[in-house]
Amino acid sequence: QARLVESGGGVVQAGDSLTLSCEASALTYRNGAMGWFRQAPGREREFVAGISWTQVVHYGESVRGRCTIARDNAKPSIRLRMDSVKPEDTAVYYCAARSSGLVNDEEKYYDIWGAGIQVTVSS
Repeated sequence: QARLVESGGGVVQAGDSLTLSCEASALTYRNGAMGWFRQAPGREREFVAGISWTQVVHYGESVRGRCTIARDNAKPSIRLRMDSVKPEDTAVYYCAARSSGLVNDEEKYYDIWGAGIQVTVSS
């Protein structure tokens, strides 16, 4: 069974950059869309960024202009870079993948999820 393994995160200073990585353990989702969601305490999970297998990218409204998502289809794996982080970016970040090659900003359309990784932005 395919798994998503996340890395990166931790504690970062406001204004700095952070990088999150996610790698699928199998080629099952090699042609599927992958992306990142996040959930802050007391809030619903929200879409951060996604990338199709053809490298088409989409970003959530709250991070647009500060994020870059990239993908290596050979593994497959994705990497998210977020610049100028803010305390409100503090959340658990989840990697997700779906068998469809198209990005969707709703979590219900994703088939598998990573365990989540904590990002804390200190002011």
